[in-house]
Amino acid sequence: MSGFAPDHAGAEIRVSPNFGPRREGMRADMIILHYTGMESGHAAEVRLCDAESEVSSHYLVHEDGRIVQMVRESDRAWHAGKSSWRGVSDINSTSIGIEIVNPGHGLGYPRFPKRQIDAVIALCRGIMQRHKVRPERVLAHSDIAPGRKVDPGEKFPWKRLFGEGVGHLVPPSPVRASPVLAEGDAGPDVEKLQSMLALYGYGVEITGVYDAQTRIVVEAFQRHFRRRIVDGIADGSTLRTLERLLASVTQDID
Repeated sequence: MSGFAPDHAGAEIRVSPNFGPRREGMRADMIILHYTGMESGHAAEVRLCDAESEVSSHYLVHEDGRIVQMVRESDRAWHAGKSSWRGVSDINSTSIGIEIVNPGHGLGYPRFPKRQIDAVIALCRGIMQRHKVRPERVLAHSDIAPGRKVDPGEKFPWKRLFGEGVGHLVPPSPVRASPVLAEGDAGPDVEKLQSMLALYGYGVEITGVYDAQTRIVVEAFQRHFRRRIVDGIADGSTLRTLERLLASVTQDID
């Protein structure tokens, strides 16, 4: 493919060879947000368009707000890797991936510039309208791949996106001294926690045992929805935030 018309008005086109058709009639009904985790936007752009890398995304958003489209929205980009959400494991076939230029945790992890986030919001709103993506299906890479990925991380301004109609959020419940659930615990309270996480969409097995995977999933939840403390311990704040988050969408996801 030598080129295509941009799906998002004003996006530059740089075609990646790393794409294919969406599988088994699947359609894009999710948006997955990533950070690039590389030293520069140029380096990330080169990698996403390198056939040998075998990775891509539909869009790349630079720090200055410039948007580059590399894969058509109708096609399947290779951005999610091993991941799952609400029992679906081929996230690439059900999502549109957006890489946001930021060096990430390993390289200083600076805050995201306002003009970059402005561009991300405009891009997401357009995608949501074109593909009828529900707000709660705008997710972090860390949500769909807990433990394996941590991007776009706890500095990503989800509250600002939510204020513009992008993503799902409730104000996090205050952190107070309270009973906690932690790795090694077991019983009905752990089973309830796992069930709530799974109902929202996280890939966690409901065993009633607070194992390492449960801790990792709780960390992912905190990184997105209760960012003040990201420790994998289900304290009262974490549990109340999860309950309120579920209550705000239960009528729609049942």
